Amino acid sequence: MTDESSAPAVVVRAADGEPISAAGVRHLFKLTGEHTDGRFGLEEFTVPPATLGARPHVHRAHDEYFYVLSGELTVATENGEIVLGPADLVAACRGSVHGFRNASDDTPVRALCMYTPPGYEQYFRDVHAAVAAGTELTVDLLSELRGRYETDSL
Repeated sequence: MTDESSAPAVVVRAADGEPISAAGVRHLFKLTGEHTDGRFGLEEFTVPPATLGARPHVHRAHDEYFYVLSGELTVATENGEIVLGPADLVAACRGSVHGFRNASDDTPVRALCMYTPPGYEQYFRDVHAAVAAGTELTVDLLSELRGRYETDSL
């Protein structure tokens, strides 16, 4: 028996998701707000060697959690950079400074990013659309796009 508050489980297979390339990082959005009734989002992302994933920034409307699957992810915080390896986790809650990069010259980073509430995936769609339209990704453009989602570039 089900009631009005129940919903079916969402199953996402390994190859399923919404792939988006943005600024050199490959994102695979596995769960978005459409899947979770606006509660949660999850993506797997890959940062190629020697690639800046995101300059330091602050979210005002959502929290992000980064969990490293393989490689080493260098995360910028208000206290400097830290290096995360497999099974390490960082919580970038609202108001915390964070950014990330792959400092390795030869090993890609695979990680999960979980966010609540969801919706920030639209920022990556916007970045991808700008590149597809031939627009140069400048610091100012990325800052303007982030601003649409209550995020401040630093």
